[in-house]
Amino acid sequence: MSAQLQRILENSDIKTLFQPIFDVSNQHILGYEALSRGPKSSELEMPSALFSAAIACNKISELELLCRSKAIENFVKLNLQGKLFLNVSPKTLLDPCHPKGETLHLVEHFGLAANRVVIEVTEQEKVDDGCLLLKTIAHYRQLGFSIAIDDLGAGYSGLKQWSELCPEFVKIDRYFIDHCDQSVVKKEFLKSIIVLAKATNTQVIAEGIERVEELRLLESLGVQHAQGFLLERPSLQPSYQINLHCLKHLESSDNSSSFEQSMAIGWLAVEHASIEANTRCKDAHSIFEQDKTLTSLAVLEQNSPVGLLHRDQLTEVFAAPYGHALYDKQPVTALMDKQPLVVDENELLDTVSQQITEFEFDIRRHIVITRNGDYLGLAPLRNILKHITEEKIRHAQHANPLTMLPGNVAINEAIELRLRNSYAFSLAYVDLNHFKQFNDLYGYASGDSVIKLLAEVIVDVCSKSKGFVGHIGGDDFMVVFDKDDAEHRCHAIISEFEEKSRAFFTPEHISQGGYWASNREGKKQFVPLLTLSIGLVKPDLEQCINSHQVAALATDAKKEAKRFKTSHLFVCKRRCPAPAVVRLSVASDDTLQIGL
Repeated sequence: MSAQLQRILENSDIKTLFQPIFDVSNQHILGYEALSRGPKSSELEMPSALFSAAIACNKISELELLCRSKAIENFVKLNLQGKLFLNVSPKTLLDPCHPKGETLHLVEHFGLAANRVVIEVTEQEKVDDGCLLLKTIAHYRQLGFSIAIDDLGAGYSGLKQWSELCPEFVKIDRYFIDHCDQSVVKKEFLKSIIVLAKATNTQVIAEGIERVEELRLLESLGVQHAQGFLLERPSLQPSYQINLHCLKHLESSDNSSSFEQSMAIGWLAVEHASIEANTRCKDAHSIFEQDKTLTSLAVLEQNSPVGLLHRDQLTEVFAAPYGHALYDKQPVTALMDKQPLVVDENELLDTVSQQITEFEFDIRRHIVITRNGDYLGLAPLRNILKHITEEKIRHAQHANPLTMLPGNVAINEAIELRLRNSYAFSLAYVDLNHFKQFNDLYGYASGDSVIKLLAEVIVDVCSKSKGFVGHIGGDDFMVVFDKDDAEHRCHAIISEFEEKSRAFFTPEHISQGGYWASNREGKKQFVPLLTLSIGLVKPDLEQCINSHQVAALATDAKKEAKRFKTSHLFVCKRRCPAPAVVRLSVASDDTLQIGL
C-alpha cells in the first residue's frame, strides 16, 4: 500500500470526478463537488481506501493537496460554471506541516476566482482544538472562499459546529435523505434544519438523493439545492446545464396523476405594497396607518423577499411602554417575520397546501409569491385553502358515482393540460365488449360489479406507471399515459381483466367460452365471454389543438380494435386529426367529396 501510494503521489495519478449540485427551484447548476479517485482498477481507486492508506502512511497532507490541485485544474480545463466544492479534512487544516496559503496559490495559478470555491469541512472527524479550527476557517473566509459543513448530522459536533463556523452552505448527510418520505423522524429532522437554515441565512444542500419520492418531499419542504444519483452520477465529463426534460420527467413521475388538476399559485397572487429591508419601523407604521386594508408588507432586498412585516405585530410593539422610543428608528428587519413561506408562481396549489400544513402557518397570514426569484405579490392563506377546497368539490361533482374515478370534465382537463405544456403522452380508450348481453343475463348488480372490477384493474396496472385514469361513463374508460410503457400496460389490463372477470361466469359458460342470448332483434346468438377493446394513440402535440381532437383519435382507434372477436389492442399510427371532408353538389346531381 505504501509503495502504491508513493507512486500515486510521485506521478500525480489522481482522477477527478465531478457531481453537479442542482438548484432545482431556479433550474440551473449551483456548482460541482470534486471527488478524487486513485488509479483505475487498483486497490486504491476508491477514496475510502486511498485516504485510509494516506493516513496510515502519514501522507494525508500530500494527498489532499494533490487532490485539490487536480480538482481545480480539471474544473478550469472543463470550463465548468458555478462553484467548485472541495472536500477538506479538519485534521489536515490543523496539521502544522500542511502548507498555508496553498489553496489560494492553486486557484490563482489556474485562473479561478476564490469566491467560486467552497471549502467543505466534513463533520465526521472529531476536532480537539475547536478554537484553532475556527481561526483556520476564518482565514479561508478572509481569502474569499465560502464554507460548507459536509455530512451534517453524521458526526461529532453537529449544531455546535454550525453555530460557530457560520457556513454559507450545509450539506445534510444522506442518512437523513434515504427514504425520508417514509420516516416521520427524518422528516421532522429535515424541517428543523430548514427552519434553522432560514434563520441563519444558510443554504441547504440535500445530498445522496436516489429516489423521486425523496426529491419530491425535499422540494415540498423548501429545499432548493439537490445532489445525488437520481439527478446525475459523478463523472469525468459532467453536464454543463440542468437537463430540464429530465427534471420535468422526475417531477411528474408520480404513481397517480402526474398532472394533478390544480392551478398554479401565481393566479392567486395579489399585488401588495412592499418595503425595503432598511425601512425604519416608524415609516412602515405610517404606511399601515395610511392604508387600513393592509395587514402585511413584504420586506425586500434588491427586489428579493427576505421577510414579512405584520400590522398586528408592529402595533403591539408600539403600544407597549417605550415602544416608539425603542423601535422607531430600528429597521423593519428587527420586527419582521424572517421565515415567511416564499413560493414560485408556478408552484401548484396542492404542493403549496402541503407546505402550509407541514409547517402549520397561521391561517391569517399571507404567503409571498415570486417570479424568477423577484417579488411578485402576496396571497392570503385563507384564499388559497378556500380555492383548493372548491377545486376538490368541483372534481368530486364530476366524478363517476359508481367507480368514483374522474369523469369527462377532468379527462378533458388532463388532456388539455398536457397539450398546453407540450408534454408527450398516449391516450387509451378502453371499452368492454358484450357487456349488454352479460348485464341482461346476470343482472344489473353483476354488471355494476364488472365495471368496478375493470376500474380496479386499470387503476392497479397504471399505479405501477404514470398516468391519469378516467371513467367516461357506462363501460368506457380513458387512460392517459405519460411514460413510454402504454402498450405494455394495455396488454396487462387485458390479461388481468380476462383472468379476474371469469369469476362472474358459471363453470358451464366458462367451459363453452360463452353463452346463448337473444340479440336486439330477438334472435338467439352465441355471445363470447367479456373481452376488452383498447384503442391507443399518441397525438402529435403540434397538430392536435384540443382535447376533442385527441379523444376523436382514440375513439377511431377503439372502433378498429372492436373489429376483432377477441380482446385486442389497436395501436393507431395516425397522430393528428382526420382531414375534414366537404361534400359539394355538382351539375350531374352526383356528389363530389374533397378531402381538406
